[in-house]
Amino acid sequence: MKPRLIPWITLGIAGFLVALVILYVKAQMTAQANRPIPEKQTVEARTTVNVMTASLATYQAVLNSYGAAEPHYSLTLIADVSGKIESLHSNFEVGTLLKKGDQLLTINDREYRATLASAKEALASAQLSLLEEERQGQQASAEWKASGLSGDPASDLVLRKPQLIAAQATVASAKSALASAQQDVINTQIKAPFDALVIERSVSPGSYLQAGTELGALYSTDRVEIELSFSAQEWENLADAQQLINEHWPVTLTMSQAEGKWQGYVVRVEQHMDSTTRQRSLIVAVDQPLALPTPLLPGSFLKANIQGRSVAGLWKLPATALSQRGEIWYVTAQETLDLFTSEPQFSEGDFIYIVPPTSLAAHTQRIVVHPLSSYLKGMLVDASTGVNATVSTTSNSATLNETPTHD
Repeated sequence: MKPRLIPWITLGIAGFLVALVILYVKAQMTAQANRPIPEKQTVEARTTVNVMTASLATYQAVLNSYGAAEPHYSLTLIADVSGKIESLHSNFEVGTLLKKGDQLLTINDREYRATLASAKEALASAQLSLLEEERQGQQASAEWKASGLSGDPASDLVLRKPQLIAAQATVASAKSALASAQQDVINTQIKAPFDALVIERSVSPGSYLQAGTELGALYSTDRVEIELSFSAQEWENLADAQQLINEHWPVTLTMSQAEGKWQGYVVRVEQHMDSTTRQRSLIVAVDQPLALPTPLLPGSFLKANIQGRSVAGLWKLPATALSQRGEIWYVTAQETLDLFTSEPQFSEGDFIYIVPPTSLAAHTQRIVVHPLSSYLKGMLVDASTGVNATVSTTSNSATLNETPTHD
């Protein structure tokens, strides 16, 4: 081999090796580029929700309302005659209990007794004049018959008939004046018209009264009445109006933020709806409220609890299950969240009673006990039915008189 060919051979071998390296690198880059990217393994997070099971049952409706205790009768005492107060009795003080007929105050009656005496005298005089006129009429009739004239006289004056009528009218007027004078004397003695509680006294000893002057105010103590208003839907859950009255339907009354519990009964049902609230009221009474072990004072603001009809096809749920937007959330068979809007038929304590949608009523459903505003429809969840999340349908049966007859 010629020495001058050796460099060319070496150079060719080196080029060949470089070409092989380049081809190898390109092959590796192509393989890397075409390699499939492995999928990332993800685990979908689920929210845990507390649920309870709900199924249809029959419950006795319990309705709540509020009202103030008002006296059966309230009266502003008015003076019927004028005069100076002669005596003010000690029982005419605010807070005093009165019996019907108790004396409250006395107005000076000297002037009225003088008028009464004059009225008696006027009546006696009128009665005497009537007797004299009757005698004169009898005499005139006898004289007419004795005259032998036939028929009736040309004028009634002959037989004194007009004079007799005038005398009779005078007697009637005198009797009326006497009765008025007697009543004025009676009106100087102010007495309690019924068993009452003194609410206000507006006069003092020695005061001079004009007829029509306010003397004070009384509340009757025979009973208090509470007006309870209900919506049209609530009335559908109550017994018939006539039944409420005839059976003296019981109503339990309690006072907010104070001890006290009273038993009342329905006495009347209003036959009209309030034009402002569009609600209808019934009237509840409590007899002898001030004589009870815990007196029920007029003016007390009360909460009323009244039992109504037995209503079938209801779910009993904790009140917390109803969101602020009136929604009930539940867990579907696919472990996702869904919801529907609802308005409770009635409530009692910590529970509400609703009519479920027809599509959900056939089977037991899992209801979210504490729905959150962040929940979304279709969200995957893990349903927990722990002790704190399960509500028994008979937890307050003693109060509600429930009959858990499942449909």
